[in-house]
Amino acid sequence: MNSMTGFGRAKLEKDSREYLVEIRSVNHKYADITVKTPRSLLYLEDRVRKMVLSRLSRGKIEVFITYANYGLEGKNVILNKELAQLYISELSKLAQENEIPSGLRAVEVSKMPDVLNIQIEEDSLEVIWEELSECLEKALDNFIEMRKVEGLKIKQDIEERLKNVSENVDEISRLSTGLVEEYVVKLEERIKEILKTDIVDQTRLAQEIVIYSDRYSIEEEITRLKSHIAQFYTLLKNENIPCGKKMDFLVQEMNRETNTIGSKSGKLEITNLVIELKTKLEDIREQIQNIE
Repeated sequence: MNSMTGFGRAKLEKDSREYLVEIRSVNHKYADITVKTPRSLLYLEDRVRKMVLSRLSRGKIEVFITYANYGLEGKNVILNKELAQLYISELSKLAQENEIPSGLRAVEVSKMPDVLNIQIEEDSLEVIWEELSECLEKALDNFIEMRKVEGLKIKQDIEERLKNVSENVDEISRLSTGLVEEYVVKLEERIKEILKTDIVDQTRLAQEIVIYSDRYSIEEEITRLKSHIAQFYTLLKNENIPCGKKMDFLVQEMNRETNTIGSKSGKLEITNLVIELKTKLEDIREQIQNIE
């Protein structure tokens, strides 16, 4: 089980090229990945995103890439002469119109936008990706390791809360035993009290018992709750498998069954346990929001 919050960092240096990758994430219902790279590496953004998605399934994930190339291998300097001449022409006109000396020098013109560009050869682009992916892989390893550590703490907390939920359900089950029999006794006494006779129509009484059992029995809900708890424990035992969405669904179903028990039961002790159970399920649901 992995948490959705985490941080990972890795640095790589090769042949005068330096890479720094930082990854961080917070909770999110789906996988929302943002990649921030230098302009020279924008062509790799889609590859980076796919690589991250291959190892992560949920979370608002931000990937920050820093890149510096201090070498000359694979680089070509491209001079945009037409643009440079246009700059010179327009600046010269401006100087004449305002009677100011232009004093333009080649170095000054070269600093103007898009006059000089560095072009990286195609072969070097693939080399850069190979090196960057190596650095990214290390950052992902560190990132996932932190998620696992945090996930273990969440797992232990959920297990403890789920144990309390299971105990509550067992107690509700115990208290619900004999509810129909209690109702039969109370119904007979009530009929005798109203009719002032010891003779009770057993056929009519049986019909009332069937109606009561069908309307107020909570055995099915308890059985389903126990089944959901067992499924929850199975998910907790699975390793390296994203289970946050499945757990969220199970908690929704457990809440549904708990609400039904609360609406059916007329016993104060069970009603109190239902309130306690809903509180514990809400605590579990909040923890699940942190799970991948």
